[in-house]
Amino acid sequence: MGWTLGRYFFLRHALITTWFFLGVFALVYIVDFTELSRRMSEVPQFSVMLGLTLSAMRVPLVMLQTTPFIALFAGMATLISLNRRYELVIARSTGVSAWQFLRPVCFGALLFGVLAVIVLNPLAARGFAWAEQMENSLLSKEAKSAQAFGTPWLRQRADGRDMVIGAQSVLSNGLELVFPVFLEINDVSGIVERIDADRAYLRDGFWELVNARRLKEGEVPIEEKILKIPTELRPEFVQERLARPETIPFFQLPGKIEVARSFGLNAGGFAMQLNSLIALPFLLVAMTLVAATVSMRFVRMGQSGTLIMGGVAAGFLLYVVSVLVKAFGTAGFVPPVVAAWIPVFLATVFGVTFLLHREDG
Repeated sequence: MGWTLGRYFFLRHALITTWFFLGVFALVYIVDFTELSRRMSEVPQFSVMLGLTLSAMRVPLVMLQTTPFIALFAGMATLISLNRRYELVIARSTGVSAWQFLRPVCFGALLFGVLAVIVLNPLAARGFAWAEQMENSLLSKEAKSAQAFGTPWLRQRADGRDMVIGAQSVLSNGLELVFPVFLEINDVSGIVERIDADRAYLRDGFWELVNARRLKEGEVPIEEKILKIPTELRPEFVQERLARPETIPFFQLPGKIEVARSFGLNAGGFAMQLNSLIALPFLLVAMTLVAATVSMRFVRMGQSGTLIMGGVAAGFLLYVVSVLVKAFGTAGFVPPVVAAWIPVFLATVFGVTFLLHREDG
């Protein structure tokens, strides 16, 4: 197949992928803005412009998760459109095989995956972190009692004090706690003292609490604008303990894994995220092969709806498998490398086997 025809197929696929990406982006953006407006409608400082900005920073993280489906639907739409305009029929009549005109389409899917990893992923990680910080800064103190603590609890021992630390939410990858709670405990009387604050910042050798309220049983609560609590926790340790793998940019993940393992922590979540991102471009190629199994056959009256729905079902099944094995990889039941590449292997084997049977007999 010549360069001109290959470039034409590649540009067609790139254009359709772009339109699918923009369409899904607009849909996710509208849904996220609507839900965000509903949740924060009672916050006095909230405005439509601020809501649009917050949604724009949150959407890239969702778009990163939808890339396999975009690749699947873009591949199907590209091949179906080429079939309806008889372009694949003419290409076949000149001796071009299915493997040849699938090459530029698969290359387009691979390039889309690479851009998603090196461009979309850092934007998603940074944008979601900024949006989370802005959203938490807008929440009033009354919202604290309405939300349960979803953050993992930390335990520290410093200056002879044994403390358990929790928070409503975590910012700056674990270095800033929103509405934290510090509980001092001992083996005799249980909870000795409770300290609530608006914010807690991990500094070098101490926690800095802002607007702290100290409460001991039988005593009047004491309020302190700034309270420092000694700690032996290192910022690197807290970051690896509390940071979400999805909020870490791709290029920082290897360093995070190394630091986590140096502290003896389970780095399964970070390793799974890293290997999933490495495998993502090849997963999109596999999705394109799955799309080809239901889209390349020429039908005079149009593609069979049942066949197309079968391809969509296969794509969703593959996504379910990828989520399932990712959970196993994060928990440590399956090595992260194996868990990340199982969906790619299964989809590739399915697509290649089906195409070999149909094209080569």
